[in-house]
Amino acid sequence: MRFSAPLVPATLKRRYKRFLADVVLPDGSEITAHVANPGAMLGLNAPGARVWLSKSDNPKRKLAYSWELVEVDFGTGLELVGVNTSHPNNLIAEALAAKAIEPFVQYSKVRREVRYGKNSRVDFLLEGEELPPCYLEVKNVHMMRKPGRAEFPDAVTARGAKHLHELAAIRKTGARAATLFLVQIGSAQSVSLARDIDPAYKQAFDRALRGGVEVFALTCRVSADGIEVGNAIPVLG
Repeated sequence: MRFSAPLVPATLKRRYKRFLADVVLPDGSEITAHVANPGAMLGLNAPGARVWLSKSDNPKRKLAYSWELVEVDFGTGLELVGVNTSHPNNLIAEALAAKAIEPFVQYSKVRREVRYGKNSRVDFLLEGEELPPCYLEVKNVHMMRKPGRAEFPDAVTARGAKHLHELAAIRKTGARAATLFLVQIGSAQSVSLARDIDPAYKQAFDRALRGGVEVFALTCRVSADGIEVGNAIPVLG
């Protein structure tokens, strides 16, 4: 996924009300940018951080700028991290179409946002001739408190726990069910569950594993030009 236009560098003043951030542009002007991220963004929203923004040419948008990337040092040097949670599903859709995710290369048909379970929609439903359908949920990851170890979630996610319950239930029908953690941090070497932040999600995760739900994780290659799906890394639980 390449950004449609060059990103605009800025300096973060503050992130607030979850979806808003005040930033200072290179010319010294201050604007408010949209933050497409409902999480806590722990370690990513320090005032003074260098950030990158995309600018929309849609005149109907209230906020023309969107926060895309932030420069962070997790202990091994500065790197760019993707913070826009609207991108992971599109990134995975591209990778699935390119047959770039090994556990799912046999599937020939991909559908998005398919209803299942109790009033839920699965991110992807994968289908193929003589293959069990595969219900795939994608989770964005951008928290790292120890070098190399990404963690999920960065805030309590009752919705995430619900998805795990639904996946475990659909697995009982004979279908495949999987969660894929997409880590928008290039230096990530593994993914762990942040049980101190959301113990209920950790419990739901463990139950889902016992019920046959599969778990995968992929890193991203993040640059000011775009974001690409990277390598597979282990999920340590």
